[in-house]
Amino acid sequence: MGTVIDSHFLALTAIVTVGYQFLFFVITALLKFDKVTDFAGSTNFVILAILTLVLKGTWHFRQVVLTILVVVWGLRLGLFLLMRILQWGEDRRFDEMRSNLGKLAVFWIFQAVWVWTVSLPVTVVNASDRDPSLRPEDIIGWVMWSVGFIIEATADQQKLWFKGFPENRGKWCNVGLWKYSRHPNYFGEILLWWGIFVASAAVLDGAEWLVIIGPIFLTLLLLFVSGIPLLEESADKKHGNLGGYRHYKKTTSPLIPLPQVVYGNLPIWLKAAFFFEFPLYNKALPQDGPNWYRASGEKVAED
Repeated sequence: MGTVIDSHFLALTAIVTVGYQFLFFVITALLKFDKVTDFAGSTNFVILAILTLVLKGTWHFRQVVLTILVVVWGLRLGLFLLMRILQWGEDRRFDEMRSNLGKLAVFWIFQAVWVWTVSLPVTVVNASDRDPSLRPEDIIGWVMWSVGFIIEATADQQKLWFKGFPENRGKWCNVGLWKYSRHPNYFGEILLWWGIFVASAAVLDGAEWLVIIGPIFLTLLLLFVSGIPLLEESADKKHGNLGGYRHYKKTTSPLIPLPQVVYGNLPIWLKAAFFFEFPLYNKALPQDGPNWYRASGEKVAED
């Protein structure tokens, strides 16, 4: 049945993704209800993985494992983000979009592209007739996914727990994994999706290797577009005049977890070349001045 639609399910998954995201776009636009945005993105991955597995119907062990990994990740993240936004209230990303249909539409189009592109490795594996025996890359990929999943889930819970205390309101999270990375959840997500790709390698052939654009797209997205840059800019505007925050930022890796005592003593060129410490992460950081270094607990007067 699957081969009648298209041999690699690329058109099918694109149609399903566009339709699913369009449905939630309509809900958001008409009801001004944006609490389901991240849930719509995460669950879309789950739908594509299960749909392609069932339609192909070969149920190869590798296909089943990769599908389960995507489903577990998607459900965990989707439910976590849904519960978090219901607890916190409105999603500030949509403050400028609720009254601007064009900007809102662009966001949902981009989310559809993100889902379809990042899902490519599992989509192609589930559409394949090839079923080679278990190989080292399978194990390596599954281990990468497991480590990434644990890191992402742990970091999410640690930050949620930290923000749950009234005394931490308005502070930056620097507990648990956040002592070793300014964005450990993103590191975990990138690692687990590269694990999905590595675990799919045994099946890939010829042009199918182009599915590597999935993890590459995700990595570039989080490093340069909607992930780290936006959060760094927001944090710099809130805490940039606090000495404790500036010290935290100087001694804590932006992505790859590393002890502060190690990272803080690395030369700037090494941080940029191997640890993704790019200048764009500091564009909103106030310039050094005679009064910028304040105690970390002192409140900053708002403009």
